[in-house]
Amino acid sequence: MRKFIVMAAAGTLAVTIMTSGMEAQASKKLVWAGCGISKSAFMKEMADAYKKKTGVEVDFKGGGATKGIREVANNKVDIGGTCRHVIDNPDTLATVPEERRVILTPVGWDALAVIVHKDNPVDNITLEQVRQLYLGQITNWKQLGGKDAPVDLLVRKGKISGVGRTLREIVFTNYDQDFYATKVLDSTGPLERDVVKNPNAIGMTGISSARRLKGAKVLKLNGKAPDYDNIKNGEYLLYRPLYMVSAMEAKDPETHREVKKFINFVLGPEGKAVMRSVGTVPYEDAIPLWLKYLDQQNRALARMQGKQLLANKPGGAAVR
Repeated sequence: MRKFIVMAAAGTLAVTIMTSGMEAQASKKLVWAGCGISKSAFMKEMADAYKKKTGVEVDFKGGGATKGIREVANNKVDIGGTCRHVIDNPDTLATVPEERRVILTPVGWDALAVIVHKDNPVDNITLEQVRQLYLGQITNWKQLGGKDAPVDLLVRKGKISGVGRTLREIVFTNYDQDFYATKVLDSTGPLERDVVKNPNAIGMTGISSARRLKGAKVLKLNGKAPDYDNIKNGEYLLYRPLYMVSAMEAKDPETHREVKKFINFVLGPEGKAVMRSVGTVPYEDAIPLWLKYLDQQNRALARMQGKQLLANKPGGAAVR
């Protein structure tokens, strides 16, 4: 009888220890900040899958691509998401101080999508027309094959947002390019909502966000839709990588290890399956895109450095 009691007690102790361990695992939480496009592309579904497997929750904060990088750099959040690379100083091409000591891991591919009101008759736009639009050379929908009405071009504020910086990088090879705009908005959310409300509006956002919009239409670019296959094979020209941001060093080693586990999950078979299920191309499914993207990035950086060298010459001036 005594032997039975001891075994039962030991069994109870084991159950208690096991339960405590599960509760500790379930109480773990990673705080994420970053661009809404990354969140729309795959992060919510990825977080749900990771929590189901590990019990670890991901708590989302917004704020945009810049916040996703800089809050990780400052150890304000555990992990970030960004749709642009870190910003380099034009003099030295070294990373600006606000964005140092972070690791950007490419995990997926997104595309910049040109969006208009759902009732707009225009279905296609060329890359050259996009360029002319942002230079203020196209101001009427007739120039794009539409009705006789003014084009209301909506643009994000600043030059370092994920969409704005990528557009300058790919289309203009110039990170400092000034954009013509009918209206300037603080973030992508208001821009998308204005396109839905305004029949004459046009703007740019990520396809992962655009495909969820009701009341907006996504234009083809050079006759190609920004769908899964066209992004994967590079037929759709305005593509860019999506990154997970982690700190080189973190205050809490245990949290740092958990961040690495999460990123490995995203890059692994289960994470890739989650991405494909929501229409996002996993990074490793389209690695050849990286070389072309890297070339575009290098050309933009070279031009930025060249302009700075010109400005620093006696009697020189930066070209605007």
